[in-house]
Amino acid sequence: MNYKEALNHPIFKIISQSTKELQLDAFVIGGFVRDFILKRGNAKDIDIVAIGSGIALAKQVAKNIPSQPKVQVFKTYGTAMLRYDDIEIEFVGARKESYNENSRNPIVENGTLEDDQNRRDFTINALALDLSDTKFGELLDPFNGIEDLDKKIIKTPLNPDITYSDDPLRMMRAIRFATQLNFKIEQTSLHAISKNCDRIKIITNERIVVELNKILESEIPSVGFLLLEQTGLLQYILPELTALKGIDEVEGQRHKDNFYHTLEVVDNIAKHTNNVWLRWAALLHDIGKAPTKRFSKKVGWTFHGHEFEGSKMVYHLFKRLKMPLNDKMKFVQKMVFMSSRPIVLAQDIVTDSAVRRLVFDAGDYVDDLMTLCEADITTKNPKKFNKYHNNFKIVRDKIIEVETRDHVRNFQPPISGEEIMKTFNLKPSREIGIIKETIKEAILEGDIPNEYNAAYQLMLSEGVKLGLKKN
Repeated sequence: MNYKEALNHPIFKIISQSTKELQLDAFVIGGFVRDFILKRGNAKDIDIVAIGSGIALAKQVAKNIPSQPKVQVFKTYGTAMLRYDDIEIEFVGARKESYNENSRNPIVENGTLEDDQNRRDFTINALALDLSDTKFGELLDPFNGIEDLDKKIIKTPLNPDITYSDDPLRMMRAIRFATQLNFKIEQTSLHAISKNCDRIKIITNERIVVELNKILESEIPSVGFLLLEQTGLLQYILPELTALKGIDEVEGQRHKDNFYHTLEVVDNIAKHTNNVWLRWAALLHDIGKAPTKRFSKKVGWTFHGHEFEGSKMVYHLFKRLKMPLNDKMKFVQKMVFMSSRPIVLAQDIVTDSAVRRLVFDAGDYVDDLMTLCEADITTKNPKKFNKYHNNFKIVRDKIIEVETRDHVRNFQPPISGEEIMKTFNLKPSREIGIIKETIKEAILEGDIPNEYNAAYQLMLSEGVKLGLKKN
């Protein structure tokens, strides 16, 4: 392979020229090199390691770019970053690291390229291309990373026990890369993750969530979640999911394993949406089943109210993991809370009023909700599977029909509270709420169309019932 091809972008010649001017060596290292070899498309971020000051090199490179981009300097970490032509380039001086057992923050010293490659997480991320004038495009591969790329193996450059204990986030990164690249984690490395899994407790939740999101955004997320469970990491990160694992049997009656079912749902939804928050909803849609699981002789296993319980748990889970408690969290909550609604509709005759209520409650998220519910069908019985999906198609068609006619998505009542007050000369009172609710229910039930005149007449007749006089 001609590695010089990786360095076709003009930025590399500019960096090479800058290293010559500063009389230091520099290399492009890590993901950029790996992804070029794997033909994974154009990289949007590049890591440059300098044998010397990465900050000085970044400033020199910026001087040599005609547009003179701004250099962001992070003195604490000895790194600098600039943007050029939609590419983010990070510069760092070669370094070696040593760790204290109770901290993720390393003691950093200046080092050689070899030191820098030694501290890399995986052999496939330790590949480097020389940017010097005389050796431009030459590959440095001290740990046979090319061979591991070929064999599709995730492996640490040094002893995995030390690599993972030093920076436990690397355990999650190993699983994330295995998921994204469809690679296998080498056996010794996998065993070391299991052995060190409790070390994940020293990593901040924010950094853990970055890796979780990347696993969820991959083509087959279940690969990552199975590895997280198998290595023992999942019990520390998402105990709500491990609580779903296992099948109980009482008097010959069993329920399905809700953990493996959940992973099937996540894989199903991944085929239809790139929305990471909808994928989160699929991952969490059944978490309320563990605390609500009951057995009775009459009906067997039940999970009454698991959607309501699950939606409450979403808030606590997001808060614990330092995830956003804004509209993203509320979206996931809503999806979990409503996750069974369309399934019930798909089992029965689909009435207009039931569909109107679904659209009213789900609002703009009704399509996402339908996508989640379709993904939730994991039966292996082809007859049942086809029946459910055919019924869901009927529900989707009905949604379009009802919405076109009745406009109940993001419903705004045709008659406002102010108009009711004015009509009957009322001050704020419970009668206003009663009239508004009566109008809303009549529209959702299809008793009156969603339009002003019909709602106005109903307001008048309801006012008479409540003993109110028109002004």
